[in-house]
Amino acid sequence: MPALTHSMKVLPAALMVSGCLSVLILPGAAQADDILDGNTQNSGTEQRADAGDDGTVSVTVGGVVFDRSKNGSGDSVGPVTSSTSWSPPACWYAPKFTPQELQDYLEPIWEAESTGYEWDAKQREKYNAKDEKKGFNKDKTGEGFWWGRYVNESFPPGWDKCDTDYFWVDKGDPPPADKENAVTPEVLAELAYAELRVPGTEVTLAPAEATKVNLPTWAWLDGAEFKPVSVTASVEEIGIEATATAEPVSLQIEPGTPDAETYPASGVCEIKDGRIGAPYEKGRADDTPPCGVKYLRSSGGGTFPLQATVTWEIHWTGTGNAGGDLPDGTFGATQDVVVQEIQAVNR
Repeated sequence: MPALTHSMKVLPAALMVSGCLSVLILPGAAQADDILDGNTQNSGTEQRADAGDDGTVSVTVGGVVFDRSKNGSGDSVGPVTSSTSWSPPACWYAPKFTPQELQDYLEPIWEAESTGYEWDAKQREKYNAKDEKKGFNKDKTGEGFWWGRYVNESFPPGWDKCDTDYFWVDKGDPPPADKENAVTPEVLAELAYAELRVPGTEVTLAPAEATKVNLPTWAWLDGAEFKPVSVTASVEEIGIEATATAEPVSLQIEPGTPDAETYPASGVCEIKDGRIGAPYEKGRADDTPPCGVKYLRSSGGGTFPLQATVTWEIHWTGTGNAGGDLPDGTFGATQDVVVQEIQAVNR
């Protein structure tokens, strides 16, 4: 097994793969991590992207490999937001160093004496550094890894909760139960949730340019775009993975004014036969649209901000036949709608 590629404190850099993916590495991650433990652990902002011969892109972020080949794509895609107060882990623990890598990382820090003699001495004792054969668990080389923390580089609430120093886990053993967010299939699924990207939700309207007062306006979304998307997260060193899958289930329409009626009355258009709503067809002007809105007054010289939000059901499967549901996610957008009075012609 190849040695782990551990995290690095790096200068800002952008990485582009096949013209479709950019990864930004921020120096702030290292700085914030330093606050936690006096520069004793690197920040875990390791990022690497690889493209296979088939164009599949995998991205390594914080010790976890994300396969995004079945994710949403295009300029309008965006992340889902949990419909509950739940949020994906802001920090986590994963394999970080082999015994030799941990030694190579820590000893230069101690030799620089930047962290103080007393602290350095305690660290050397903790990792049994004076024993050439057993120090840093070198006698267990190939039998496990030193795990460390990784932090979501955007630093959402809770990013600083993973404050445990490096700990050893033998291959085949689960991480310690008291290490919250140590990677398991379920934690990987939660991390994959944060990587999901779904299509934008600008609906097609008929009439298109401007609708009229008291005229039913049909609304629909391109069914070809609204298909399930998924991201697989894995930790190759310990052979676990999980896939989070998002499936569209409904569209919520909010007209942008109380002087309007929605179709159906709830404003929630269920997905049917892989499509949300139905395109308007000539000759159906008097029909009630399966999904749409009727404005009861004009927008005057302005517009009404119609908001369209798609709800996605999210579930996961993982190593060992694990699986389950994750909170529904939503993704929406607002578009301006012009509503005009119907002009009567007097003869």
